[in-house]
Amino acid sequence: MGSSSGQSSGSYDFSFKILLIGDSGVGKSSLLVSFISAAVEDLSPTIGVDFKIKLLKVGGKRLKLTIWDTAGQERFRTLTTSYYRGAQGIVLVYDVTRRETFTNLSEIWAKEVDLYSTNQDCVKMLVGNKVDRDSERAVSREEGTALAKELGCMFLECSAKTRENVEQCFEELALKIMEIPSLLEEGKRNILKQKPEYQAQPGGCCSS
Repeated sequence: MGSSSGQSSGSYDFSFKILLIGDSGVGKSSLLVSFISAAVEDLSPTIGVDFKIKLLKVGGKRLKLTIWDTAGQERFRTLTTSYYRGAQGIVLVYDVTRRETFTNLSEIWAKEVDLYSTNQDCVKMLVGNKVDRDSERAVSREEGTALAKELGCMFLECSAKTRENVEQCFEELALKIMEIPSLLEEGKRNILKQKPEYQAQPGGCCSS
């Protein structure tokens, strides 16, 4: 674990930016934690925007996923455009036990993706979280499937708590991204330009 080779650009083939969006409390941070917890110990609640990096192997390729997580965006509207800029994948999360979080995806979040996403080819995945609480379910799997079709998204139900389908969510998203030539090209370019992109530098990653 002590070697720093994980940071050298030679250690992966593509680097993709993935966003997690949806209402507060649907389990976006929990999904992220569940996905990377094997490697990451420090989990603070999300204030504004937080991102985590996960290196994984999918389809024989070594990928670096930078996964951005937001707190209930409402208070952080000014972040929106830079948050969406350059994303190759977007995960829209709702809670299967709370119908309003599902409704808000189609009425608020999906519209926001259309508005702010700079990437026409961006891959979207609709995720119904908290299936471990099936007795409290308020949104059926069929409804999820139908909305995903309507929005042109992939679809999965999962549980951050039991980890059911969590890895599949990110892996399937990554595989789909790799099927799209323009996104694959960006994934390659991201590696070339990832020098100290996360240090605060004047005119750094967030100014166009």
